[in-house]
Amino acid sequence: MRKMGMLFLVLALLVSLVGACGQANEKNKDNEGKAGAGNNKGNDEKKDVKLRIFQFKVEIAEALNRLKDDYKKETGVTLEIETVGGGADYGAALKAKFASGDEPDIFNNGGWNEAIVWKDKLEDLSGEPWVGDLLEATKEQITLGGKLVGMPMNTEGYGFLYNKDLFEKAGITEIPDTLDELAAACEKLQAAGITPFMNGYKEWWVLGLHNLNNALAKQQDPTAFINDVKTGAQTFKGNAIMQDWVKLLDLTVKYSQQNPLTTDYNAQVTQFAAGQAAMMQQGNWTQVQITGVSPEIKLGVLPMPINNDATLNGNIFVGVPNNWVVNKNSKNKDEAKAFLKWLVTSDTGKRYIVEEFKFMPAFTNIPYTTEQLGDIAAAIQDYSKNGKTLGWHWPKLPDGAGQEMGAAMQAYIAGEIDANAMLDRFDTTVQNLAK
Repeated sequence: MRKMGMLFLVLALLVSLVGACGQANEKNKDNEGKAGAGNNKGNDEKKDVKLRIFQFKVEIAEALNRLKDDYKKETGVTLEIETVGGGADYGAALKAKFASGDEPDIFNNGGWNEAIVWKDKLEDLSGEPWVGDLLEATKEQITLGGKLVGMPMNTEGYGFLYNKDLFEKAGITEIPDTLDELAAACEKLQAAGITPFMNGYKEWWVLGLHNLNNALAKQQDPTAFINDVKTGAQTFKGNAIMQDWVKLLDLTVKYSQQNPLTTDYNAQVTQFAAGQAAMMQQGNWTQVQITGVSPEIKLGVLPMPINNDATLNGNIFVGVPNNWVVNKNSKNKDEAKAFLKWLVTSDTGKRYIVEEFKFMPAFTNIPYTTEQLGDIAAAIQDYSKNGKTLGWHWPKLPDGAGQEMGAAMQAYIAGEIDANAMLDRFDTTVQNLAK
């Protein structure tokens, strides 16, 4: 009996141990399940992140909508992209967003003076892994106090785009490098029944930024000139380059389509692409829209001559159009930085930059061919290789100056003021805003 009692006791202990082990295993499974749920929850939280991007380049808006789907598939992060541009004032819209408390995580900044205006909102990106691949020349305009506060979007160039077939039809065989040569080309185009210029002068930025830069960039020292105008040490009105620049503006109006002041950016590009004019002042950002209208069109880029000095006038204008910046107060700063890294290091992001956006990359690690980017980029690359480029200097003007100066140019084109009054308004605008 004692042996039987001991046997039952041993069996009872074994059952007890097995039960305890079973309970422990169940608890471990529960804990593993909870840990797994925690990990899934982490992934779900990442998938719930909504990164808000406020950007101005209307020409890539459709491609960005495709990109956000690919980004969601690869990372689980949702991109909410809002585009304001194409004639709308992006700067004013951005200020309104911040004023209302609806601050984006990522937005655009033009650098130079605009970076100073927004310095309290810009995250330091100097330590990001892509910085070492940036083209050195693209860094200065978005560097403050030795810190890189933005990612250059791309590089762009502009001048007078021209339709090679229409030039050939008019018998123009050489690129006009001087004002007189450009006037002669316009006469040949008109004689062949072709409108020389398609001008989008309803857009203040076409005039007050890109067109005006022609005169700024051709100053002996553009930065010193702008700084002197701010203090009144120099003036636009008394400047010989500015006086010559007015002659080119007059020429484009003389040989323009009807009603250039009511033609906006979209109409300008579309009508030029359709062959309704031989030239327009724009850059490589128009390539996608132009080829969308006329896939077989052959394009080139001309300088914008203000006088008959071929050495001065044989250049086009190349610079960084804008930068991606991260809102330093964003609760999604890490995700914002991760997106910028993905954009310029992942295969998908690099493909979008070159093939979808048709951007000339600002990075050495993003290869491209001129065939991928189109005729305009190919021409810009040729000018760059030959050292025939000048910079973009309007971002060094006080905040808001470009819009007011563009409005003054529109008033001049409309015949409401004369050239001296227009240049007077330039001086007053810069000096007042500089204060």
